[in-house]
Amino acid sequence: MADAKTTTRKKQRRSVPSGQLHIQATFNNTIVTFTDKKGNVLAASSAGATGFRGSKKGTAYAAQVAAEKAAETVKGLHGVKAVDVFVKGVGLGRDAAIRAMGSFDISVDSIKDVTGVPHGGVRPRKARRA
Repeated sequence: MADAKTTTRKKQRRSVPSGQLHIQATFNNTIVTFTDKKGNVLAASSAGATGFRGSKKGTAYAAQVAAEKAAETVKGLHGVKAVDVFVKGVGLGRDAAIRAMGSFDISVDSIKDVTGVPHGGVRPRKARRA
């Protein structure tokens, strides 16, 4: 078999002064993603990726550490100064991830809750026969 050459793209170092911060906070994990205004991902991190395992991934502290790691990357590579925050989910990491932005001098312009709300729902069970 010939040598398989793997190609990995180098992270682009482009200036993005303002972007978006997407926080998905579930009961089991918190995923933090920085994007530009169009939605292209600049940096991402999660509680699991920062070394937390099991039930510790769902904690507020784990979400804070994940947000700090992603913020450090996006601040260094892209120079993000302001973000619009989009929060999805009901986990403990909702507020902790937003508060972590203060220590990196990233100003939060707006906070929007984009948690999915069911309308209509699933088909009900068949009626019981007497």
